[in-house]
Amino acid sequence: MLRVCSALSAFHVLSATQGSEAFIFPEASPFRSPKGLGSTSSSFDAVKDSYVVERGDGSTGGGGLPMPKSTEASVGPDDDGAVRPKVGADMPKGRPSWFRVPAPSQGPESRYARVKESLSELTLHTVCEEAQCPNIGECWSGGTGTIMLLGDTCTRGCMFCAVNTASTPPPPDPFEPFKTADAVCSWGVDYIVLTSVDRDDIPDGGAGHFATTVKLLKEKKPEILVECLVSDFQGNLGSVETLATSGLDVYAHNVETVERLQKFVRDPRAGYHQSLSTLEHAKKAKPGLYTKTSLMLGLGETDREVIDTMKDLRAIDVDVVTFGQYLRPTEHHLSVVEYVKPEKFEYFREVGEKLGFKYVASGPMVRSSYKAGEFYLEHMIKRERAEIAE
Repeated sequence: MLRVCSALSAFHVLSATQGSEAFIFPEASPFRSPKGLGSTSSSFDAVKDSYVVERGDGSTGGGGLPMPKSTEASVGPDDDGAVRPKVGADMPKGRPSWFRVPAPSQGPESRYARVKESLSELTLHTVCEEAQCPNIGECWSGGTGTIMLLGDTCTRGCMFCAVNTASTPPPPDPFEPFKTADAVCSWGVDYIVLTSVDRDDIPDGGAGHFATTVKLLKEKKPEILVECLVSDFQGNLGSVETLATSGLDVYAHNVETVERLQKFVRDPRAGYHQSLSTLEHAKKAKPGLYTKTSLMLGLGETDREVIDTMKDLRAIDVDVVTFGQYLRPTEHHLSVVEYVKPEKFEYFREVGEKLGFKYVASGPMVRSSYKAGEFYLEHMIKRERAEIAE
């Protein structure tokens, strides 16, 4: 589904399902220099620069709101002027140049179309679609997707997430684990990510449903590596253990943001220490299990808070952390406080590696389940297991 509008004679293509942007320059566009039209690189740059100035490059505006007085005590002495995000607050003007991803191919024979058709036929959901991920074109065109189990409706209402919410979603499809195993094996992939909405209405939070799916995948294709990106199960460590011992390879749960911003970003039923407790218990329940988490940046966090969070994660032996730019899915969600520069993401990657993470994926377009990261993890896990076997 694409919505097309014109801007300075160029077609500005905005994906309606993902919020990603790409530019396609027609033959007579001032952004091209086709032969015979006498255009020069200088005229091209002039038009491009004037467009950026008019549109905005994300460097102005935004900024968030001051912390409420009632929470000032939680702000450290080095964080004077700390801010928080809010729905309806001013957004940065425009977007930086690094936020450009290609719109997915809509051709009937494209790999993107085949993955979409496979999911539709088996009535499966993906977080790629439901959460409006900007990397859907790249990942699906590469033949990978992140399957979302337990339906498409969440029992929580986090202020950054576009997934449908309800207090009593429809019951899970009991055949979903079988459908998922069939679909994934038909794709021919070696690494798959399973995730889900929060299901606080189910006694075990859906841990048993996940565990069954993992076991079926491993039965059909023993060599496949399975990552499960799951909820906090309301802090139920029994549910954590059920999944951690099911045969999966990577146990992932996102802390989402730094401790100070938790209550502004996540549902009240989630919490920083509750999230840390589930990651810690997963590794205790299954020694050798890889654990992983993710944070969004651009919500008002400080450098010190990000680094402190990394230290907390390393203290419980989390192996992998990813950082990506928060992007507002709709105007009813939290406004972006700032667009974090690629150099800052690189800085956090370097700090994370020095702190001892086995892998740090850090970049504006990185998401917790992302094809490039999965490729690295796949080879890292296989290499380390081969070394142990020797």
